[in-house]
Amino acid sequence: MEIVIQESVAKAADVVADAIETLVTGNSAPVLGLATGSSPLPIYKELARRHAENGLSFANARAFLLDEYVGLPFDHPESYRRVIRTEFTSHIDIPDDAVFSPDGAAQDVSASAKAYDESIAAAGGVDLQILGVGTNGHLAFNESGSSFGSRTRIKTLTEQTRNDNARFFEGVVDDVPLHVLTQGLGTILEAKHLVLIATGLNKAAAVAALAEGPVSAFFPASILQMHPHVTIVVDEAAASQLTLSDYYRLSYDNKPSWQGL
Repeated sequence: MEIVIQESVAKAADVVADAIETLVTGNSAPVLGLATGSSPLPIYKELARRHAENGLSFANARAFLLDEYVGLPFDHPESYRRVIRTEFTSHIDIPDDAVFSPDGAAQDVSASAKAYDESIAAAGGVDLQILGVGTNGHLAFNESGSSFGSRTRIKTLTEQTRNDNARFFEGVVDDVPLHVLTQGLGTILEAKHLVLIATGLNKAAAVAALAEGPVSAFFPASILQMHPHVTIVVDEAAASQLTLSDYYRLSYDNKPSWQGL
């Protein structure tokens, strides 16, 4: 696990955008894993800028979303299928039919979940998966107690997660769906490179727990410690509770130029 500490949100986003640019320019058919929520938005804004100003192309890319609310139609403004298009993919040249999301509106949710995992495998797997972390340690929507081997499936959200997400539903917690369709921890761990971005003081405790705490199903994001290629990118605020922050800075500042992220 590599932990990259940057002085600002913008610089943290640049680090992740650089890794994605390297992937899409060096791979004839890159597969991206996209996350929604607030943390990845500066990354998407920077990638859209590079597309518009520098011609960075995503025309040959495919993308898979981490999760989707169950019961929201695709055209609902808070459906993740629509959010990712509004916030990112409509601003670049990736084909709309190359952006895939779990079908939370399916009549047979279990069958839909299985088919989603199969579609990721058929694409050759995710090359780079963007992740965020919940304040309670959830990864995607894998809440506390999720199996480390879990596959895409339906999950019930905790009240804390629903409260955290109420800001997207005009502050009305009851409007936040109770159920989601989410990639499982086992599905996520199959991606070749996992890149988690976390910014702000409210994520400091979660970052410290996932990076330096015990590996436990109680804190699902801690499973990242078991993946061979994980990068945690944080700003100074989110890094404020890390015990080994000086070492992480030393390692990043002196890493070999050929190594990449």
